[in-house]
Amino acid sequence: MEGGSVAARKVMVVADPSRDSAGALQYALAHAVHENDTLVLLHVENPNAWKNPFSALFKNPMSPGSARAGGGGGCYTSSVAAEEGGGGGEVEFLDEMNRTCSAAKPKLKVVVEKAEMAEGREKASVILAHSAASKVDLLIIGQRRSLSNSILGSRRGLSLRGFDTADYVVENSKCTCVAVQKKGQRGGYLLNSKSHKNFWLLA
Repeated sequence: MEGGSVAARKVMVVADPSRDSAGALQYALAHAVHENDTLVLLHVENPNAWKNPFSALFKNPMSPGSARAGGGGGCYTSSVAAEEGGGGGEVEFLDEMNRTCSAAKPKLKVVVEKAEMAEGREKASVILAHSAASKVDLLIIGQRRSLSNSILGSRRGLSLRGFDTADYVVENSKCTCVAVQKKGQRGGYLLNSKSHKNFWLLA
């Protein structure tokens, strides 16, 4: 699993201060990335968004036994380190995500990238454009499925407006994309991709 026989890939996780994003990162570290991969944490900055420190969501996010004890320094990206000391919820949650990666896989290369959401653009289109430009092999996004999403399902051709961001990204991504819903502390994950819908994976 950690051997050099597995080809290195670039895996991107959409990072934001939410439980959905925390669950996506947990899934990525436990089931999707190897230590020779590069993990990209993509944060889409919305200048109109309400900001709040969410670092508590990432306290001990790994399931028992999945993170190595005494994870060490790990990879601490300059984009986060440069802003540390300025405070703010954005820096705190990116810092916590980075520390989680270091604790789980100390040798994993982690890169933080930020993309600004210009006025009039949707978050999904920014994610798709950035993942394509970065040539990622696997894109992982957290998802909070509402009742309307479950009834309508993922259908290509629907307009982006009013469409579930994760569903839209899954259906329109050029690379393999997985939408992740974390179910409880030990309840496992509900995964959605183009080829697999509502696939259960035990934690």
